[in-house]
Formats: sequence, structure tokens, C-alpha cells
Amino acid sequence: MQTHLELAGSAAPSTGRFLLALALILAVAFALARLAGRLRQPAVMGEIIGGILLGPSLLSLFPGELEKRLVAPSVLPYLQTLSQLGLVLFMFGVGYQFDVVHLRAPSARRQVVAVSLSSVALPFAMGMGLAYWLYPWLSKSQLKADGPLGPALFLGAAMSITAFPVLARILAERGLYKDPLGAVALASAAVQDFLAWCVLAVVVVVVRSDGPWPLARMALESALLLAALVLFVRPALAWLLDRARPWAGGTALTHSVLVVGVLLTAAATDEIGLHAVFGAFAFGAIAPRRQIDETAPQVPERIEQTSLLLLPVFFTVTGMSVDISGLGGRGLIMTAAVLAVACTGKFTGAFGAARLTGATPREATALGVLLNARGLTELVILNVGLGLGVIDTRLFTAMVVMAVGTTLITGPLLDRARPPKGPTPTISPVDRPLRDRA
Repeated sequence: MQTHLELAGSAAPSTGRFLLALALILAVAFALARLAGRLRQPAVMGEIIGGILLGPSLLSLFPGELEKRLVAPSVLPYLQTLSQLGLVLFMFGVGYQFDVVHLRAPSARRQVVAVSLSSVALPFAMGMGLAYWLYPWLSKSQLKADGPLGPALFLGAAMSITAFPVLARILAERGLYKDPLGAVALASAAVQDFLAWCVLAVVVVVVRSDGPWPLARMALESALLLAALVLFVRPALAWLLDRARPWAGGTALTHSVLVVGVLLTAAATDEIGLHAVFGAFAFGAIAPRRQIDETAPQVPERIEQTSLLLLPVFFTVTGMSVDISGLGGRGLIMTAAVLAVACTGKFTGAFGAARLTGATPREATALGVLLNARGLTELVILNVGLGLGVIDTRLFTAMVVMAVGTTLITGPLLDRARPPKGPTPTISPVDRPLRDRA
């Protein structure tokens, strides 16, 4: 199956065609994001659906290859590159605003570990079981893996994913970054997505039979990069940006250092085999906020504003590569089974672990709802699986529907489950674990 992006020709598009396509994408994304907001959905869902509507899922129903006329295939690689830049800058802002103070309490650390592991293990096991059950229905001509093990491992990994960027966007729109609930949810999503990407690396090893070294190398390089950021990069940035330095006081140096740093770190994690968003988030998290706030507090906000202009391009362009038409009877059964397993596994795993670590029923429910959002991280992994030949196009489509559906229901369910805000605490948030904030 060729995606819309793979149809791009080698000839470079004119500047005019690129700008027209960008204008169309931004206009559609803005309009549907506003509509999503009126329906109490995260803006990102309007942007995803806008991309799907601009792609073959809808426009292929009309004559004249309308989707290629609106956005020329030769333009798409350039839009994809631009969209990745927006995503990286956005994730820097997420990391920069991520408040770890709520995770210093022992109860919060226990919750992050327990919720992360449980909400990965249960959906992974259920996904593997579902893959064995669906395997006879898969098109063997489209599979490159021999036997059900490859599809089972992949489906388990795909079921374990939480859409880290989408979750961050939902938390940002609801002002939950500095809330203990949001901090635990974001930390849990980061841990479990790292585990899921590791499992995906195992799937690649199993399918391609390259041996265990790629997985071990990725884990070692990731640990070394994180240690370097904490032990060397953060102190160096704190020294460089300190207001006592003779060159401090302007925004140009801070802006350049932060942008170059986030791009280099994102490139490093991408080279390791993780997604670039993890590097951008990590660099934002280790950036010395005290020094930045003293010398150039407006710089992180400027970077965030740039990302908010480019981020809709990411969601829309990725949606354009999806074709959800023609499921058929078995495909509908597949879709229903995938939705049931995905929601049950992720919510039950997160809810049960949160309750066992002291969260109230409302808090545990909110965590389960938040971690059930798959979004475009799922679409990225699904495209990897399709390229590996461990799923066929029909199961791919069912999983796409699941990714969109679980994200659509996150907002309404969160509005019902989110614990009400109590009076302003009289003690430090460090001493107020998640379970004590009703």
C-alpha cells in the first residue's frame, strides 16, 4: 500500500504551489480546530480529521484525482519536513513547562512507575491475544513475517501506545501542566511510550532477524544521552545563560542557544532510533529555567508561538496519508474488536494501578481516560508496521479508526472524570501527593 507521501515525485515544486498548499492546510486545520473546540474536543482532533478529509479517504470518491490537485504530491515531503519542525518546537515547550515538583513525593513516583508498567503490560498482552485471533483473517500476501509472532508482538506494542504529543496538547488546552494529575499522566505517558518504542524495536529485530544488538544499542545510547543532558548540558547552559556573565541580558543568545540545542537533541534521539519528540522534550525539561527567566523570559514563549503556527501542519499532513475507505464486513468486526481491546486494556491497567497506589476513584478514572488517547503517535507506529509487513491494510485501517476514536472520546470523558479543584493548598505541592488533591 502506497501512502500519499510515497507518491511524491522527484521534481521540486514551485514556491507558489508549496505556499498555496500550506495556506490550504492551515485554513482547513484552523476551521476544523475551531469546530472541534465548539464541540468540546481538543483542537488537534479537528486538525487530524482535516488531514483525513484532504486525503484519499474522502477526495478519492470524487473524479479527477482531486486530492492531488489540491495538494500536489511533490509538495508533501516539504510540508512533512516543516511539520516535524513544528512538532519538535512544541515538545520543547512541553518539556520546559513540565513541573517535576509533583513527582518528588514518593507516592507520585510510585504512581508513575505502577501506572506506566500496568498500562503497558495489560494492553500488550491483550493485543497479542487479539492478533492471534485475527491472524487467519489477515491477507497473507501482504505480510512479510512468517507466522503470527511478528503481528502479535507488533499489535501488542501498538495497543500499549499513548499519544504523548496529543496528550500534551490536551493537557495544555486544559491548563493541567502544573496540576499533579497532569504531571503524573505526562510522566506515565513518556515512560510507557519509551517502553513501547523499545518493544517496537524488538519487533523489527524479530521480523528482520538482525539479532538483539540494535535494541541493546538503542537502550545504551538513550541512557548515555540522558546522562549527558543532566550531568553536562544542563550545568553548561546554566553557566552560559547566567545573568552574571558579561554577554547576558539579551534575547538573541538565549534564543539561539535554545533553538540549536533542541534541534541537536531531537536529531540525536532520532538517530538513536527513538522519535525526535523525546529529544525535544528532554532538552526542554533540562533547560535551566531560573537563568532563562532572569535574562530572557520571553524566549520560551516565542518558541512556543512558532510551534503553534507549524503544529497544525504536522497533524494535517499526517492525516492526509490515511485512507479509511472500504473496510468491509470483516474489517468492521476487526475495528470493533480493536476498539474494545484498546480501551479495556489501557483504561483497566491505568485505573487499577492508580487505585493501588492511593489515587481516588475520580483521579484513577481521569488517568485511565487520559492514557487511553492514541492520536498520531499511533499512526506513526502503524505506518512502521505496515512497512514491515506485520499487518495488512485492513487491520491498519481498523487501528487508525481506533486511534482517532480513542482520542475523540478523551475530552468528553475527561470533563466528566477530572477531579474538581479544591481550595488553594496551604502547604507546598511537594507535600501534597496526587491522591490528596481531590
